[in-house]
Amino acid sequence: MRHHRIAVMAAMDKELALILPLLGKNAVKQTAPSDSCVEIWRGTHGSLELALLKSGIGKVNAALATQAVIESFNPDLVISTGVAGGVGAAGVLDVVVADRLTFHDVWCGPGTERGAADGMPRFITPPAELLELDALAENGVVRHGLICSGDIFVSTPQEVAAIKADFPDVQAVEMESGAIAQTCRRHNIDMICIRVVSDTPGAEDNLSQYTDFWSKAPERTFGVVKGLIEALDK
Repeated sequence: MRHHRIAVMAAMDKELALILPLLGKNAVKQTAPSDSCVEIWRGTHGSLELALLKSGIGKVNAALATQAVIESFNPDLVISTGVAGGVGAAGVLDVVVADRLTFHDVWCGPGTERGAADGMPRFITPPAELLELDALAENGVVRHGLICSGDIFVSTPQEVAAIKADFPDVQAVEMESGAIAQTCRRHNIDMICIRVVSDTPGAEDNLSQYTDFWSKAPERTFGVVKGLIEALDK
C-alpha cells in the first residue's frame, strides 16, 4: 500500500522537538478542529504530506489525539514514536520496532484474553511490508519485538515481572501505542510503532537512566523515523 499522508505522534514535548525537523522550514501549526487541546504541525517531506503532533502521556490522551488527527488530516499511516522502557534484550538507546502491540493492563473478564481490548485482537500488528523495509531492518541498534502499553510508568522489578508473566517475550513498555493502534484499527488506518529505549525498568538505577537519557543526544535513534519517512517518499 502506498502511503502519502503520514501522521507522526510523540507523547511529550521533548520527543516532539526531535521529530519537528522532518518538516524543515515549511511547518504550519494548527489546532485540531475537534479538540482544542491537540496542536498539529503540518508540512511536507518530498512528495509526502506530514502531520506531527504531541499526544500527551497515557492511553486516553493518545486515543483522543489519534482521533483528532484522523478527523483533521485523514492520514493513511500513523507512526507512534518516542521513548520506552526496555524489559527484554534491548538496551538504552536501542530502537524497538513493534511487530506486535498489546496492553499489559487490560483484561475484560472470563472468556477474554489478557491484553485484548473489547472487540480487538490480543495483538495488533503493522503491515508486513513496512516491517520489511530496509529502513527498519534489524541491526545492532534496531530490534523487532512485542511492545506492551499501559497506564503506568513501569519502574520496579515487581511490575516488570507481572508484565512478563503474561507476555514473556515483551521487549519494551510504554504508555500510548496500544491505544493509538486500537484507534487506527477502528478506522482501518495503518499504524507502526518505533520507540527508543530510555531506561531499563526494574534496574536499580532506572530512574537515573531515564533522566540521563535526555542529555545523551538521543537524536541519532530518532533517525530511524526519518529513514522510514525517506523510504516511503519513493
